[in-house]
Amino acid sequence: MPNCLLPLLFNRSVQRRKRDRLLKLVSFLLLGFMLSWASGVHAQTETPTPANVNPEPASPVDVEPVPVASDAPAELLETIASIDAAASQQDLETVMSFYSPTFSNSDGLTYDGLQQALENFWERYANLTYATQVNDWERDGNAIVATTTTTITGTERRNGNALNLSATITSQQRFEDLKIASQEILAEQSQVTQGQNPPTVEVILPEQVGTGQKYEFDVIVLEPLGDRLLLGAAAEEAVQPSAYLDPTDITLELLSSGGLFKIGTAPATPETRWVSAILIRDDGITTVARRLQVVAPSE
Repeated sequence: MPNCLLPLLFNRSVQRRKRDRLLKLVSFLLLGFMLSWASGVHAQTETPTPANVNPEPASPVDVEPVPVASDAPAELLETIASIDAAASQQDLETVMSFYSPTFSNSDGLTYDGLQQALENFWERYANLTYATQVNDWERDGNAIVATTTTTITGTERRNGNALNLSATITSQQRFEDLKIASQEILAEQSQVTQGQNPPTVEVILPEQVGTGQKYEFDVIVLEPLGDRLLLGAAAEEAVQPSAYLDPTDITLELLSSGGLFKIGTAPATPETRWVSAILIRDDGITTVARRLQVVAPSE
């Protein structure tokens, strides 16, 4: 379930009259933030799938209520709780013991790739809590196929600045002998905030779109902007194993309105995309990311 875990490189694009003021603002706000953008924005992708049964929803990310499978087998719930506990303690050896050596997931990750992604992510955030609920399940021979929603929350200090992470992932995994053999990521979203009063945002993005179709990606700041400056950038990339480790370049732009308003075009073939945004104000930074499923149009 990972994504780009290493820092993104910021290319600053600033309009002339406000350039000096904006560069000072960017230098202040990005201090200590460069090392956290990617690990925060795509935190969900590297979480071990399961965890406790009825987690509190992550406060910064709006999560739709999901059903809870009250009849899930005790051994499944115990396994999931054990994975969550080990992940919260960042006990990598124990976490990986719950994954099959032949593990694969829909993003192309293998057992080794997941292990490396977790190592990189936990280097960024030393204080995390994982909690998972089982949405539904079924037996498939000797295996159990379960759909779960995992919530990850945490706060980390870098260079004196607090980074507040909140992420959720919904995924379906196949348990064989109570080890995760395969996994499909169904949905994910994350948010990282920094500063005294980071922008409160509303994100508008469809969960899926047809191949070749246009779609809207809006990240709206809910507080009045007034005469304050707002910088922002959006990024879109294919979900693939290499994107978990390779930095992504983005260009900051001065926003004349209270948010980012972008029109994207889905690729011509079905795939999964990560769509991310960063908003920078003089009193804080907010970054968000969502997973977008590109599907073939129904006949």
